[in-house]
Amino acid sequence: MEDKRANGDSCVSCNGSSKKKEIRVWCDGCYDMVHFGHANSLRQAKALGDKVIVGIHTDEEITKHKGPPVFTEEERVKMVKGIKWVDEVVLGAPYVTTLEVLDRNNCDFCVHGDDITMTAEGVDTYHLVKSANRYKEVRRTAGVSTTDLVGRMLLLTRNHFRQGSAEYDIEKEGSSNMGQDSAAKSPWTGCSQFLPTTQKIIQFSDGKSPNPGDKIVYVAGAFDLFHVGHLDFLEKASKLGDYLIVGLHTDPVVNSYKGSNYPIMNLHERVLSVLACKFVNEVVIGAPYCVTEELLEHFKIDVVCHGGTPIALEDGKIDPYALPKTKAIFELIDSGNDMTTERIVERIISHRLEYERRNQAKEKKEIEAFEALQRQKQTQKAG
Repeated sequence: MEDKRANGDSCVSCNGSSKKKEIRVWCDGCYDMVHFGHANSLRQAKALGDKVIVGIHTDEEITKHKGPPVFTEEERVKMVKGIKWVDEVVLGAPYVTTLEVLDRNNCDFCVHGDDITMTAEGVDTYHLVKSANRYKEVRRTAGVSTTDLVGRMLLLTRNHFRQGSAEYDIEKEGSSNMGQDSAAKSPWTGCSQFLPTTQKIIQFSDGKSPNPGDKIVYVAGAFDLFHVGHLDFLEKASKLGDYLIVGLHTDPVVNSYKGSNYPIMNLHERVLSVLACKFVNEVVIGAPYCVTEELLEHFKIDVVCHGGTPIALEDGKIDPYALPKTKAIFELIDSGNDMTTERIVERIISHRLEYERRNQAKEKKEIEAFEALQRQKQTQKAG
């Protein structure tokens, strides 16, 4: 009997009625420091089928092939499960994707971005599924990578966010120079040039308005380097009502209460990271630091929440939650997770040399792969 798993043909039941076969899409990777680039790849994968199954490499596998991950495998699994386009997560995916893995998870084909991923030995990790014609490619999100984010933290630069009159401008230049290193020329992770568009925001948004009578919950903050602490907090906040709105502060506002080079991710990047979370229904871009009457009335907010992080007073004296407290609609949430953006940065800084070596090795490998790919294309044209 013909195997119709890979070609997506419909199945016919015993009574003769046609039933469309469910298309299961396999994606795999490290998913370290999960960001909107990962989410966008999974969004595109979901558009190619019905279910997205994500395989995640173990800490041991990642360390062997590209250096130590920033997050543990438990943290990475939780983050991927929190992305709205993901249906199932499998820990322990091999670094080289095999046909056995696809078959064992009942997947029709594998999807990956158009950047090259290689083993420590320089082997294309998708060569087996490519040869079997069970591989599809989606566009990688230009302008973001874990390598770039690590570079921002190590450099402590501020050129990834905007201030003053340029506060809401889109990026017109690289957001990081990858260590200010002239060798940082990888076509995929060497320089961040994220250009946000309304279309990208629409793609990430579920586009649903609250239903009449829905209890609306509001939270606000930086949500920088979106992590498991944010995820646990938003999950608990979402359970307090029917519709969760997240207010995101602008880069200068975040910098005023966090200092240093925070936020690590600029406003546009943080918007997409939060929108990708399955617990979030809407995002207010550039929300006021102090919760106002206008904000409460406009969005018909019933509950305002805050997590366990200290509340910085505006101008050193104004409680940003004074109004919801007065109205008795303010609630503190204990997420049960002590992860913070600062702790992530501390992890990076404490292993600075390891991550710098990792970034440099990854850059070198990608440049070599890109050059080889260009030579291959030239040879094919000449032939």
